[in-house]
Amino acid sequence: MALRHFLSLLDLSADELQALLKRAAKLKALQQQRSSHEILKNRVLAMIFEKSSTRTRVSFESAMAQAGGHAIFMSPRDTQFGRGEPLEDSARVLSGMVDCVMIRTFKQKDLERFAEHATIPVINALTDEYHPCQLLADMLTYQERRGSIQGKTVAWVGDGFNMCHSYVNAARRFDFTLRIAAPASNQPDPAIIEAAGKHVEIVKDPRDAVTDADLVVTDVWASMGQEEETSQRMEIFAAYQINQEMMKLASEDALFMHCLPAHRGEEVTADVIDGPQSVVWDEAGNRLHSQKALLEFLIMGAPA
Repeated sequence: MALRHFLSLLDLSADELQALLKRAAKLKALQQQRSSHEILKNRVLAMIFEKSSTRTRVSFESAMAQAGGHAIFMSPRDTQFGRGEPLEDSARVLSGMVDCVMIRTFKQKDLERFAEHATIPVINALTDEYHPCQLLADMLTYQERRGSIQGKTVAWVGDGFNMCHSYVNAARRFDFTLRIAAPASNQPDPAIIEAAGKHVEIVKDPRDAVTDADLVVTDVWASMGQEEETSQRMEIFAAYQINQEMMKLASEDALFMHCLPAHRGEEVTADVIDGPQSVVWDEAGNRLHSQKALLEFLIMGAPA
C-alpha cells in the first residue's frame, strides 16, 4: 500500500473510515475475549508528545502492546526535539528506525512539515487545529449505541477549536448535520466551515443547536496553552454550559459526549456527564480500539 498519513479525518475516504470502524469493533471483541491478535508484531511506534496526555498516551501504548508491537515515548525534555533539531531531520531519522510516528503538538503546520519529510505513516494525535483520533472513537461509540450516524443531527456547543474542526470533517465523511454554537470570539475557522457546505449550520443560541439533536458534544473552555485565559473564558462561555435543562431540549434518546478531561460545573454539569445519557467512558475506552485499527491500516494495509 502507498504511504498514507492521518493528519485529519479527510485523509481517509468515507468508505475507508467505515471499514476502519468495523475493524475496530472486531478488534475490541477480540480484546474482550482475551484472544491473541498480534497484528503489529515486531512493529514500533514512536510517540512524540509536546503536549501532555493521559488517554492518548495510554491508548496508543496499550494498542501497540496488545497488538504485539512496541511503543516509544518521546518528549522534548529528553530528546533532540527540545534542543532545536529541525523537524525535517527528525522525520528522516525516525523513518529509518520505526514503523510509524504519532505526534501530539501545537501547530498543524509543524505536523504537516514532519509528514512531508517522513517515509513512514504519521498520525495526528492532536494539534491546535484537529483531533482526528478522538473522532474515530466518538463515531465508534455512537455506532455501538445508536447505529449509523448518517442523517442524524449533532450539536457542538462551546469553543470552535480543534475538536469542533474535527467534528466538521466528521460531518462531511459520515454524512450528518452538525450545528455549532460558539461565542462570537471563538468561532471555528471559516475556511473549514465553508468546505463542509450543507453539512454544517452555525447558530447563535446554544439552545437552538441542541434542540432535537441526536448527539450533544462539548469540550473544556480553556484548552492546553490557554490556561492564562481561564477567567476571561469563564465569562465568555457561561451561557454554553451543557446542563439538564439543555439536554431536555435534545432528542429523547440523545447521547452526550466529551473528549475529557472534563471540568464539572463549567462546560458540563456533573448530573449530565455522570448521567444516563453520557457515554464518555465508552468514548474514552474506544480510543484504544479505533487507534489499534488505524495503526493496522497505516502500517500493514488491509487487515489480516
